[in-house]
Amino acid sequence: MKIMEWPAQERPRERLLKHGAETLSDAELLAIFLRTGTKTHNVVDLSRHLLKEFGGLRQLLEANLKEFTHQPGMGDAKFCQLQASLELSKRYLQQSLQQNQSFSSPDDVKSFLSSLLSRHKREQFVVLFLNNQHQLLVQETLFQGTINSSEVHPRVVVEKALSYHAAAVILAHNHPSGCLEPSPSDRHITDRIRQALQLVETGSPAGRY
Repeated sequence: MKIMEWPAQERPRERLLKHGAETLSDAELLAIFLRTGTKTHNVVDLSRHLLKEFGGLRQLLEANLKEFTHQPGMGDAKFCQLQASLELSKRYLQQSLQQNQSFSSPDDVKSFLSSLLSRHKREQFVVLFLNNQHQLLVQETLFQGTINSSEVHPRVVVEKALSYHAAAVILAHNHPSGCLEPSPSDRHITDRIRQALQLVETGSPAGRY
């Protein structure tokens, strides 16, 4: 059955307008974005199929062009739409934090870093420089590629912190493999940078989220 043949109160768009986007399932939100289904599936059923095939929303959004367009009804245009929506979300979050909003909890930091790092296929070492109210001054990717203790230079982090007059520093490093636990090398890097910052008395507690 086509979506337009559904009762109005069951259609994703109408439900969003009446009750808000947060009340919709992943499949319903995806259906609104995809707009059209295929000859054999309405757009909600197609969305459910895609989520099942990829294993969830995150895996779907992280799929590359070849993987995405291999699915029936999914072409370059829909791939571009989804990628553009991801980039808009990331920029919105970054600008919101830069406009006098502060990190009030580890969850705020996690959300920001997830949007920033989740889709990178290469390792990234990112530093967030904050003022004394925990507002984001600058976010920089200082090192890329295979990250180990010999390639991350505490001096660079210290120089940046001083140049931005940062009162706090947050270190972040993604694992493209999906591993969430910090490695011994990660902990070693963090300790070295914390010690370097303490030596120059920046008042910047280096942390890793």
